[in-house]
Amino acid sequence: MNVPLLDLQAQYVSIRDELQQAVARVLSSQRFVLGDEVRRLEDSIAAYCQAKHAIGCASGSDALLLALMALDVKAGDEVITTPFSFFATAASIARLGARPVFVDIDPHTYNIDPSRVVSAIAPRTKAIMPVHLYGQCASMDPLLDLGLPVIEDAAQAIGATDKGRRAGSMGVIGCFSFYPTKNLGGAGDGGILTANDDDVAARLRRLRAHGGANEYEHEEVGVNSRLDELQAAVLNVKFPHLDGWSDERARKAEIYTKLLNDAGLPIVAPYVRADGRHIFHQYVIRVPGRRDALLEHLKSHGVGSKIYYPIPLHLQKCFAYLGYKEGDFPEAEAAAKETLALPVYPELTEEQQTYVVDRISRIFQD
Repeated sequence: MNVPLLDLQAQYVSIRDELQQAVARVLSSQRFVLGDEVRRLEDSIAAYCQAKHAIGCASGSDALLLALMALDVKAGDEVITTPFSFFATAASIARLGARPVFVDIDPHTYNIDPSRVVSAIAPRTKAIMPVHLYGQCASMDPLLDLGLPVIEDAAQAIGATDKGRRAGSMGVIGCFSFYPTKNLGGAGDGGILTANDDDVAARLRRLRAHGGANEYEHEEVGVNSRLDELQAAVLNVKFPHLDGWSDERARKAEIYTKLLNDAGLPIVAPYVRADGRHIFHQYVIRVPGRRDALLEHLKSHGVGSKIYYPIPLHLQKCFAYLGYKEGDFPEAEAAAKETLALPVYPELTEEQQTYVVDRISRIFQD
């Protein structure tokens, strides 16, 4: 049996006609930049995320950069974040000449450990950037109570909640990605920012369009990062399905966890907070001692799996100048050596899941 890590073709088939009509509508209009499709999506995302404003941009990476720019993060400033995330999180800080200050993770959720953040705050600290990893919110109240601006990296967590509050609604700015593999994915790169402050939102809109209030008057130097109409049209078709798709992912996660527990395997299933909604962008297990062998075993039996993330950010070569060394963040380093993502998507069948767990079981029987 073949079980891919993600099957976007299955999703496409279910909404193919709507998508093709939406793309044709944009092509007929010949309006490709910041038109009605973008505005409609921005309104939908703002309401969905319990935010006053949503501002479309070209990618999730640009969303992080624009958020930092809107908070005046500059060279010499420090931003506290996690070492266990996709590269863009820390890269956005470094691109502005600021210093990423890493704090170790909670070994259960893999999100930044709020209890460790206080000791990392220094006179140059300008903001805190938690990541809602794998589709589960970081614990936000302890971070918000510190009194520093919080930028939510919610690229993997659209629709996730923390105590009833949607990802992207709690910090000063929320940052989302529409990369094709996300729960709400486009047909290429795309991103969006959320904000509740009118002035912050207005500045984000300027910054995404070269820093100008209009085409030829510029208050500051921004970037060119606008969400394409074609991408917005695709996302507008997919958006009404988002909650259903995320609920299906959560249901698949429950099935996996039951199957793994029933098999009595020496594997740690994902921890799910009781006070939040986990949208399962990824279903990540922990396999102490045999992770790499399991990865190869699954591959040889037609099962897609992937390591998110094999090298913590503090050990990336490009961040050597920060002075971190192996052993500085033991929880992040252990997670990098032991975690593995299994296939999870709405169209995944229970038969496929049973096959995946059966293949996992066999490596422990050898």
